Amino acid sequence: MRCTRRQAWITVTALGAAAWMAGCGKSRPTAQPVVAGASVLALGDSLTFGTGAAPEAAYPAVLADLTGWRITNAGVPGDTSAQALERLPALLQEHAPVLVLLSIGGNDFLRRLPEADTRANVRRICELALAAGSQVLLIAIPRPGVTAAFTGSMSDHALYGEIAEALKLPLQRQGWSQVLADEALRSDTIHANARGYARFAQSVATTAVAAGLLVRR
Repeated sequence: MRCTRRQAWITVTALGAAAWMAGCGKSRPTAQPVVAGASVLALGDSLTFGTGAAPEAAYPAVLADLTGWRITNAGVPGDTSAQALERLPALLQEHAPVLVLLSIGGNDFLRRLPEADTRANVRRICELALAAGSQVLLIAIPRPGVTAAFTGSMSDHALYGEIAEALKLPLQRQGWSQVLADEALRSDTIHANARGYARFAQSVATTAVAAGLLVRR
């Protein structure tokens, strides 16, 4: 499985890194490479937890296999951005991550919580992680839409790009949007299946290489 995943990642990286860099333009953030064995924290909700697939198929587990990073899966199904923010200080203290992969906000959108609160919480999570000495890879969540998952078309919520630009963070663009818009990659209307999580992990690895967070092995 390790060889298969790595071969697939190399293919995706070759196709996707140039597109990511072109999309970032002159504002491309600088980053320090995260070495194999380093502590990485994946903070999020059910999409990070891996709902809809076996634990070993969750995206943090697949990404760990691709990168050699020691990734803690801190995804909690149902978590909002406020709840993730509340959990963060203890997680930073316990794991001292070199990198935080932040994928949160979907439950805020589903529950129609105030967008201003979600924006503030996501930004505060990023700021606290940076203050603790961690790098942050911000992962965009699709904007809400009742029929989006059925139409084959989803797009990222704008707040993630705005926060990434303001804080000079690398941003994982269109990762969840592309996976969750494809019925073959979903276990239900809002969660991926094993194939979807694998596809997403490969796209995160591609972004990490393009951002300078990961050196190809």
